[in-house]
Amino acid sequence: MLKIKFDQNDKKEFVFLFQKDGLWKGFYPESKRLRYEGTFSHGKEIGEFKFYDDTKAGTVIATRTFNANDNVAYTVFYDQSNNKVSEGKVVNKLFEGEWKYYHKASKTIMSIENYKNGKLEGLRLVFFPSGKIAEETNYANNLKNGSSKKYSEKGIVLEEAFFKNNQYDGVAIFRDVDGQIVSKGKFTNGKKTGIWQFFENGKLKEEVNMNYSKNNNTVKTK
Repeated sequence: MLKIKFDQNDKKEFVFLFQKDGLWKGFYPESKRLRYEGTFSHGKEIGEFKFYDDTKAGTVIATRTFNANDNVAYTVFYDQSNNKVSEGKVVNKLFEGEWKYYHKASKTIMSIENYKNGKLEGLRLVFFPSGKIAEETNYANNLKNGSSKKYSEKGIVLEEAFFKNNQYDGVAIFRDVDGQIVSKGKFTNGKKTGIWQFFENGKLKEEVNMNYSKNNNTVKTK
């Protein structure tokens, strides 16, 4: 591309702006092995790009499929055995929207995350290898914010809590693997506050006022 500009003396200067066009290949500086290959059109990536690891095998470790109309690229990462590791959309080099992550060497989804401008935003789900839900937590601006639940593989809710800026904040309930409540109470800025109840075999054992000193905080024992 030819660009014309004027210098301080109003004289024309011709500047050639180089843009990639057609099939391009990039190489690792030291090994000179193929690092990526794909097609450019007037300096913009179009279609599928393949990225390779720096080994003799030249295994594909990622693909990016570019949209011709904007800066969106659907990206898939692979391990060296060609198993998917994760996949989702990249916009202007930042994660955007839904991303899926897979259990190692498996087609089973390990987690589903949502991004906005490269940061976690909204509900994040985590799954056991069996496919059953293990955790569901809400995020805002890349931090835990809002409700959160953790499950056993049998579907028992082990933990119910709320978060604010990555810290426990609000009422929380903790259960054992049989589903019986172990403790419940309130957090404020990540610290236990107020009356907490502790249970044994499903029965209330004691209530503790977390606002008192640790040496004298038992309110009631049953």
